[in-house]
Amino acid sequence: MNTHIPRVDFGRRVLVLRRRHIAVRLQWRSVVVCAVLAVAIAGTAVLALMTGSYALSPGQVLSALTGRETGIVHDIVVEWRLPRVTAALVFGSALGVSGAVFQSLLRNPLADPGIVGFSQGSYTGALIVILVVNGTYVQLVGGAFLGGMATAVAVYALAHRRGVQGFRLIIVGIGVSAMLGSLNTWLILKADLDQAMSAAAWGAGSLNGVSWDQVVIGGACIAGLLLLAGMLSRPMRQMELGDDAAASQGVRVSPARLGMILVGVALTATVTAASGPIAFISLVAPQIGRRLARTAGITLAPAAFVGALLCLASDYLAQHVAPTPLPVGIITVVLGGGYLGYLLFTEARRRL
Repeated sequence: MNTHIPRVDFGRRVLVLRRRHIAVRLQWRSVVVCAVLAVAIAGTAVLALMTGSYALSPGQVLSALTGRETGIVHDIVVEWRLPRVTAALVFGSALGVSGAVFQSLLRNPLADPGIVGFSQGSYTGALIVILVVNGTYVQLVGGAFLGGMATAVAVYALAHRRGVQGFRLIIVGIGVSAMLGSLNTWLILKADLDQAMSAAAWGAGSLNGVSWDQVVIGGACIAGLLLLAGMLSRPMRQMELGDDAAASQGVRVSPARLGMILVGVALTATVTAASGPIAFISLVAPQIGRRLARTAGITLAPAAFVGALLCLASDYLAQHVAPTPLPVGIITVVLGGGYLGYLLFTEARRRL
């Protein structure tokens, strides 16, 4: 009598178990990294709420936040300083996720919405709304989104040559960004003096005039976009292996790519409409998050936490380290410029 004995491929089973073990270990490392970053963010936020021309103690800050402190201390913490701190956290996380989306989409660490021109396009759309329409914040968001999407379409069309390669798109994006920068300067020079001064100050990337209304509206938009980004995280990771490999695993590549572009541009446009273009956070945050979590690809959660911490720390330095308060965008340019040079150097060496 013939008996069939199933053959077990022990080597393959061990390989699968090892991969699962590594994936679980990396996932737990990401959770620990996010928890440590959350503690650092909380400490920096309390420090920002304490520091100013009217210094406060940690106890006073916590009492004001819990409603036990009233009067001038409550007004300073809740009405004056807390909107700025909240805006830095929300906008920084949005920029971090936006950069992670584009770097994963293009599979290039230099893929940043600011470098490839999407931020400049959002700035151009918002400038037109400010100088021509004199619109509301909601209209600013719409103008910034349309400007960013128009720039994205133009960059992709110019960079398309038997497909879109990440490095070619970055080069084209740099050129488009320079052209849009000249257009933005021309729009400011042609505007009235008061409008030009406010637009120029806002264009440096500043949280000085952020109010609770902008934080609530922008935070609601960003929360919905972050939820969409989380839904796209699985196809985003699979598309890092290539379009063919992602399609073989059931990913609808074209709709997923379009959704990623829309989410990334919308996150950048929302932040730009509220605070102006804050540079380099979307470039630096995903790479720092990936190195801290030690993941092979870009992950959204560490990028969001690192972006929030960078934006909050940069805004604190802009307010209290310089002799006069500076726009947060100036500090992020100083910090991110050196990192951009490092990335360009390593990318050039890798391609030689």
